[in-house]
Amino acid sequence: MSNTPIRAVLADDERLMREQLRARLTEVWPELDIVAEGKNGLEAVELVKEHKPDLVFLDIRMPGLTGVEAAKQIAQLPDDDDWLVPEIVFITAYDQYAVEAFEQGVADYVLKPAERDRLQLTVARIKKRLAQRDAPSADFSDSAPAPLQQLLHKLSSQMNPAAAKPQYLQWIQATVGQAIQMIPVEDVLFFISDEKYTRVQTAKIEALIRKPIKELVDELDPQLFWQIHRSTLVNARAIDGITRDFRGRQLVGVKGLTEKLEVSRSYTHLFKGM
Repeated sequence: MSNTPIRAVLADDERLMREQLRARLTEVWPELDIVAEGKNGLEAVELVKEHKPDLVFLDIRMPGLTGVEAAKQIAQLPDDDDWLVPEIVFITAYDQYAVEAFEQGVADYVLKPAERDRLQLTVARIKKRLAQRDAPSADFSDSAPAPLQQLLHKLSSQMNPAAAKPQYLQWIQATVGQAIQMIPVEDVLFFISDEKYTRVQTAKIEALIRKPIKELVDELDPQLFWQIHRSTLVNARAIDGITRDFRGRQLVGVKGLTEKLEVSRSYTHLFKGM
């Protein structure tokens, strides 16, 4: 990892909880630079856009947007050569949200009030993940973490236990030439968006829809469709292999097609060990 201080944004609607977490973090991670604090989920998203931190601490339950809803928006922010979507740590007072998914996922959690020993474990995990992001081509022995979107969907369902099981899209109504065609979602190999349209690719046809990727992410089964770029969703069952180009970028091969799909740096964790 570089010598540049890690920068963090902290969001919690309880001022005392923010102060307590800041104090604990100063003890266990004195070099961490907390660049901004927010009082709700909306502020958290705007602060991440403004400051482009490496790490964000989000209270699970906040007004405006919950921590999970804010994390979904943050995960959709575009990365570039100088910045990747930040690592996420959820702050919660509820043990039921400290689920197994956190232990395997790309996020972590801290129970209120933040205890020094548990926070030290979180800090160690985050430092390791940040170091791995600085060296994406390295060979890591740990298994690949679950996609962030899967974790966020799981948390959403846990926060709303009375809600019905999510009804994911089964059909896509798309334009093929001059005609409108109904395409079974399971037949779609990938979706790629540009400024105006989203391309729907199956083994036999190429179609267009106006729905952007950021909407499709919430409407498609995250276990079937993996987001590998801010503009690309790929059917996990259609992945034929992973290669690298001369610039070191990961490229996803799709069964039956010669076209390769670029994996942005924020999503390289999906294919570690492949």
